[in-house]
Amino acid sequence: MPKLAQVAVNDATIHFDKLYSYRIPDALEGRVWSGSMVLVPFGRGNKPRMAVVLEITEAESLDPKLKSLLDAAPEEARLTPDLLEIVRFLKDRSFCTWYEAVKAVIPYGAQYRPGQKDGKPVLQSRLTRTSERVYTLVGTLPEKPKPGPRQQAAVQALQDGPLTQRELEAQGIARPTLDTLCQKGVLAVSEQDKMVDLFDRIPFDPRPLDLSPEQQTAYEALLPDLDDANPHAALLYGVTGSGKTAVFLKLIQRTLELGRKALVLVPEISLTPQMIRRLKAMFGSRLAVQHSALNNTERLLQWRMIQRGNADIVVGTRSAVFAPLRDIGLIIMDEEQEHTYQSESAPRFSAHDVAKKRAVMENALLVFASATPRTETYHAAQSGRMKLLTLRQRYGGRPLPTVDFIDMRAELTAGNPREVSVRMARELAQNLERGEQSILLLNRRGYRTVGMCTSCGFVLKCPNCSVPMVYHKPQRALLCHHCGHTASPPTVCPQCGGKIAYSGFGTQRVEEELQTLLPGARILRMDQDSTTQKNSHERMLAQFAAGEYDILLGTQMVAKGLDFEKVTLVGVLGIDSLLFGQGFRAYETVFSLVTQVIGRGGRAELPGRALIQTVVPEHPVLRLAAAQDYEAFYREEITFRRYGLYPPFCGFCVAGFVGAQEGAVLQAAQRFGAILAQLAAAHPQMPLRLLGPAPMNILMLNGKYRYKLTIKCRNDAAFRVLLRQALAGYDQEKWPSRASVVLDFNSDGDM
Repeated sequence: MPKLAQVAVNDATIHFDKLYSYRIPDALEGRVWSGSMVLVPFGRGNKPRMAVVLEITEAESLDPKLKSLLDAAPEEARLTPDLLEIVRFLKDRSFCTWYEAVKAVIPYGAQYRPGQKDGKPVLQSRLTRTSERVYTLVGTLPEKPKPGPRQQAAVQALQDGPLTQRELEAQGIARPTLDTLCQKGVLAVSEQDKMVDLFDRIPFDPRPLDLSPEQQTAYEALLPDLDDANPHAALLYGVTGSGKTAVFLKLIQRTLELGRKALVLVPEISLTPQMIRRLKAMFGSRLAVQHSALNNTERLLQWRMIQRGNADIVVGTRSAVFAPLRDIGLIIMDEEQEHTYQSESAPRFSAHDVAKKRAVMENALLVFASATPRTETYHAAQSGRMKLLTLRQRYGGRPLPTVDFIDMRAELTAGNPREVSVRMARELAQNLERGEQSILLLNRRGYRTVGMCTSCGFVLKCPNCSVPMVYHKPQRALLCHHCGHTASPPTVCPQCGGKIAYSGFGTQRVEEELQTLLPGARILRMDQDSTTQKNSHERMLAQFAAGEYDILLGTQMVAKGLDFEKVTLVGVLGIDSLLFGQGFRAYETVFSLVTQVIGRGGRAELPGRALIQTVVPEHPVLRLAAAQDYEAFYREEITFRRYGLYPPFCGFCVAGFVGAQEGAVLQAAQRFGAILAQLAAAHPQMPLRLLGPAPMNILMLNGKYRYKLTIKCRNDAAFRVLLRQALAGYDQEKWPSRASVVLDFNSDGDM
């Protein structure tokens, strides 16, 4: 009986992202399954386009006009049923296209693209150099003709087992010599995946884990859920330095004893090396990594290692939640409060939601961990929807750092124009004298923040975005942190010819100030500008840990999860801009950031202290963060969320509208809101509030205008059906040509 493939094609907009039927030709019989990557002729011109098969059906007869598949990728490249279920989940929950979900789930190197061979359209792997030649000794070296020294060296090198071409070339044995020996039957050659041991420098050094009584209590409370063949969720809430990682390691150890696998998620690439070091030392080389700092080949080879069942533990950032790991027994989401677990491009998913889905699919234990949990997570734990475990003591009984505030208004009154206060400079100098280390957090990169005319007030803005450009001194250029546009700093105002003055400060400027104030200090700046090179995070943190630097200055990437014995002073600069930021999570973000960075100090024998520079030293959020009093902050925050109707008391969806003409974008947003309201009127029992439209915080980005609607709802299947109907109505009225629409269920008010 003829078979049909139902496929979703690449590069579809959300408005024509549906399944298309194709005939499976005889030549591809037995090579196409659900989840297969295929090449299809698409559109009037039958241009070859990538697609994924979502369903295969049989038909009594086929329409003779039905097009046939052109090619199919090998079986090893297909999406497993588990990953295909994740694709369906992403499509349903994030309103992305089918193929956007596919590209999120599998790494770039495992994807295919249209190509040509002998004039016919075929699939081509995006990466071609993922294998290497391996030589094995299979015969003896003939005495005549007399073998040369390189041939003898090759045979000698291979006596102890096979070696790769790269390893032999490192010993001075070239490819022609090896080819000659293969022709003589002395060597055999084969192809294998390149071996990339990302952790060969880390010794396997398992040591017994000594848990404190509090840690042991938490571990034992989680054991029944780990051994049980049902999905479970728990929140491990503990003050900074309480030893949550030790509980993780013990849980992973038990998971492996049960013959199951573990998935460990961290929010930042900068935290990955530290976690890898602990896992490799304790559990050995059956460890795989998935994060964006790997090159495409490394990431593909790690992915294949997981896919083939050769990894027991996977550690990585947000994308690691899609690792093709089977029989997962434990999923850990460390620092679960971090916004980096939410994707800001399609598919706009939350790793929290995907992790929950995978825990249900695998009957696994999902452990969220944080010193400052998301309000939604802590509310779920308090409500009994997940188990709550609490660590109230720092490991080893070490005290929390003492915290003082520096009033920057008084600094200005006293005539100090610098961004580093007099007291901060003095305390940093004292740390230098004692041979101790310091961490400074500043949540702004760059040198000066804003260039403004002193005569007419004109601000130097990006021509593509409605935001000021930031001066970066090393490049001597103005840079837009949103679209990347660069420009030379003007010497005079382009509007009136007046003088341009630069105000504000970033990490580059503070680094320069510190070099002036503390001439002997070794300063390591860690921000998005300084960590562009491969393995830069790992290298920098290793240098700081080894004592090669005295002060670590950085953005949010230095605030959490890091553990350095000699850090005794933590300074917080420029926190006020976040404190008065928009979005309903603004206070939560500030509380978490301050609490986390304070917790980097005093983690060993030396006591820690923290200094917070601010113009509002009496602000309750800063005071609660300084006291590390999460429960008190939660009580304040949950009251605000309840009365303001924000998550966890409702679903929160931002519908963004983007287009070239501002008036048309505003009209499109208004029309979408009207369509949605009209549809909702037929469901009076459905809780729904519609706010806006309003301009986004950044009205123009990349030359396009942006408006938003805010929808407070119950994010269930019925509401998502209503939203799809509104999208269909918007499409039927041809509005997408004026403004594209994007939906985000993880935003805190903007996108």
